[in-house]
Amino acid sequence: MRDVAGFRRSQLWFCAAAGLSFAASVSLWFTGHREQGLYVGLWVPSILSLGALLLANRTVR
Repeated sequence: MRDVAGFRRSQLWFCAAAGLSFAASVSLWFTGHREQGLYVGLWVPSILSLGALLLANRTVR
């Protein structure tokens, strides 16, 4: 079952988490907390990789 624009709900959760992490990273960077911004920015590929790993066994219909 597809939900929004061809994405499943579980895929949307991972994309939303990565997007929030990216937004937090950018806001930290531009408010002067550069090291924290870099740290939080590293979460984005980690979240997307976790999502790809967990959702790889599911079949797309």
